[in-house]
Amino acid sequence: KFAMVAPDVQIDDGKGTILISSEEGETEANNHRKLSDFGIRNGTRLQADDFLQDYTLLINVLHSEDLEKDVEFEVVGDTPEKVGPKPSEPTSKNITNGSDDGAQPSTSTGKQQ
Repeated sequence: KFAMVAPDVQIDDGKGTILISSEEGETEANNHRKLSDFGIRNGTRLQADDFLQDYTLLINVLHSEDLEKDVEFEVVGDTPEKVGPKPSEPTSKNITNGSDDGAQPSTSTGKQQ
């Protein structure tokens, strides 16, 4: 749902309980467990990171009885329009004579002797 490539998800409880790891096989035993098995209830906060995309989410888990039929969860809130690697910022340096040290060409008009 969040277009993460290599997510790491942990409970934001100060203990660092990892639910999902981007390291293969590290949290495979968690795949069939319920959130309640980890003590996650209404109001629990999760932190999801995707190092490959420099992308972090804070997720607040809220219980609701008002979901449509066959809908298991709903994402509500501000979500990024486009998820993915940050575009590289264009450099605005003006490079003169192959150097970026700020040196500028001489503009002197005096006579040489």
